[in-house]
Amino acid sequence: MSNIILLFLCIALGALLRKGKILPENGHVALNAFVINISLAALCLFYIPKIEFDLKLIFPVAVAWLNIFSAILLFTFAGKKFGWNKSLIGAVIMCAGFGNTSFVGIPVISALYGNEGLKTVMLVDQPGSFVALSTVGIAVVNFYSGSHSSAGEILKKIIRFPPFITFLLAIFLNIFQFHVPEVLDDVLSKLGATTVPLALVSVGSQLRFESPGPYTKPLAAGLLFKLIFFPLIIFILYCLILKQNGEVIEISLMEAAMAPMITSAILASSHDLEPKLCNLFIGIGIPLSLLTLTLWYLVLQQL
Repeated sequence: MSNIILLFLCIALGALLRKGKILPENGHVALNAFVINISLAALCLFYIPKIEFDLKLIFPVAVAWLNIFSAILLFTFAGKKFGWNKSLIGAVIMCAGFGNTSFVGIPVISALYGNEGLKTVMLVDQPGSFVALSTVGIAVVNFYSGSHSSAGEILKKIIRFPPFITFLLAIFLNIFQFHVPEVLDDVLSKLGATTVPLALVSVGSQLRFESPGPYTKPLAAGLLFKLIFFPLIIFILYCLILKQNGEVIEISLMEAAMAPMITSAILASSHDLEPKLCNLFIGIGIPLSLLTLTLWYLVLQQL
């Protein structure tokens, strides 16, 4: 219960800090930088060396990749049918194709499944969401905005990204069964613990409630896919067709149902792919996802 209270309290604090001008208008940039480069990196080094790898761990990693490729297929076809322009199609793909597996995912999974659930979140987030965004995501924004990044530039972005470096280090430690000294492990735990409150304050400070106006239909289509249809696809594929169950599968489905990713929306906006629509996906998608995530969690508890 305390984790649920923390979730709503920190989001509210973020909104209040922005409205009271205590937090600068772009204060979330600094918070995001700390969470991504320090807090998430610490979580990687704390949890991943302790994971016992088996074939079932493919399922959480696959969630992010299935998300973006299904969004590309659906909205490339739907966008042409509805007469959307190129930048609109690109914006919807980017916002509906990536889930908020860290800024919203970590606090939610921590609240529902405890800290043990964060091991699975790290797999969804790092080899899943981050690598998919850094490769397929960059290719999508380049195509729909008309700009171009070479394969070498994309590779440099991946290699130089601190959480990805620490992810590779954590995998190395796991493979060779190297145990991090207890004192250092405690430091990583404390740094990782900053992820939830800082991420939620950042999310709260970025929430904007505006009228969708001409973006109503693409916004509704994107959110319907992201919050309902895509997790339904994962549910049918993982639970009904492949007959998988257990906490790893439950967390994979919950991560599939997360709100649109803030980073992918920022990436799309920075390439002039309908910035207002991208902001709407975040401002409306995050609070709405708290309701739909609750519904998905109740469904899973009935299995």
